[in-house]
Amino acid sequence: MKQTPIPTAKSSSGLRRIIRQMNALLRPLNFMEERKRKYGDFYQITFKNSPPTIMTSNPQAIEDIFTASPDKFEVGKGNKGLSFLVGDHSLLLLDGKAHKNRRRLLMPSFHGESLQECSHKIVSITKKVCDRWQINEPFKIRPYMQEITLRVILNVVFGLDSGSRYERLRELLTKLLETFNTPLSSSLIFFPILQKDWGKFSPWGRFLLLKEEIRQLIYAEIKERRSLSTSEKSNRRDIFSLLLLARDENGEGMTNEELHDELIALLFAGHETTASGLAWLFYWIHYLPEVQDKLRFELDSLGENPDYKEINNLPYLDAVISETLRIYPIAAGTFGRRLTTSMSVMGYDLEPETWLLISIYSLHHREDLYPNSKQFKPERFLQKTYSPYEYIPFGGGNRRCLGSALALLEMKLVAATVLSRFQLELTSKRQMLPVRRGLTLAPPASFKMIVKNKID
Repeated sequence: MKQTPIPTAKSSSGLRRIIRQMNALLRPLNFMEERKRKYGDFYQITFKNSPPTIMTSNPQAIEDIFTASPDKFEVGKGNKGLSFLVGDHSLLLLDGKAHKNRRRLLMPSFHGESLQECSHKIVSITKKVCDRWQINEPFKIRPYMQEITLRVILNVVFGLDSGSRYERLRELLTKLLETFNTPLSSSLIFFPILQKDWGKFSPWGRFLLLKEEIRQLIYAEIKERRSLSTSEKSNRRDIFSLLLLARDENGEGMTNEELHDELIALLFAGHETTASGLAWLFYWIHYLPEVQDKLRFELDSLGENPDYKEINNLPYLDAVISETLRIYPIAAGTFGRRLTTSMSVMGYDLEPETWLLISIYSLHHREDLYPNSKQFKPERFLQKTYSPYEYIPFGGGNRRCLGSALALLEMKLVAATVLSRFQLELTSKRQMLPVRRGLTLAPPASFKMIVKNKID
């Protein structure tokens, strides 16, 4: 055991604690950078009458955590604060054997042949959504990217792409997430005292009404799907049908509540983050002309109607997306892991109940790994291969984002489709910084672009 004590950031109480929380909410990057400068890449946070919390952005510590047995941690029980959004039974909040089995069940839907089937839908949906753009008319790009990713995930999860229930569900999910679309409204998540239902004209009241209508729509879909014959269910390839057919070791299927929670979590996690990633991608491509020039040259080399695999394997496009997710990761940190047993991390012996948090943003801005880390430089990913403990936009270990392959494919195909059809420009050349959007970091809601030309 190391003799040197772990650097400790003592918690505040009362007004000082509220000020610190607001600082983390409204100025998240500054807050993380200040903490890193003051305490380093491995430090402890103490809270009165609570187990200690370790915050790290050290690759060795991250490797220790990601390669440890999952049995050493609890993640779901410790993050029950998310149940207001995804319920208690989704993959995000499961632990142990239940988490392992659910993850194994869902994995095939986000890899292999399923991705190939998705590729055509992604391109078709992108064309349909972006064909509404008009030359010289400024538009906010995020809502369009969100519509694309939501349509894709609805198809992947439900196998739906039309119908009144589909359209209503798409409309309601968009409205629900807009509840947290600004740093200020995001405070509803971080300050439970604000979660008061004062009727439909209050923010939390509107959120609960939207959530209940979405629940009713999903339950109606569950009832309809359960009425199908086994052969009809087996012939469908969407995730919903897969979950309906699943049985545990006792031969029991999932309850309606379990189905609802898993479906709603997949819908949220499967499109909100990818939409932010796409908005950032188009920002960087058009903020740096040399990046756009190199990218267009690479795309042009494929000729007309390239196969999705050709696009997926383009090295510079891959590097641009990797750098997009590095410089401003959509999730600034991983979910907390609570130790269920003692464990050594970085040579420190940590006691059970200790919380382990990883700062993705601070890791991605280590100067020893990413020189001039504030500079957008895709070439760094062409010159070096980073380990899964040095670059973690999708987290890692057994909690790595299940849909990472789908998200990356979406970003590549949407970018290739848009760039082949439009010449876009930013409406402002000012550098853009991330803002809090719910649990994530995203481009400001005001971010706009303009179509300068449509390519025939």
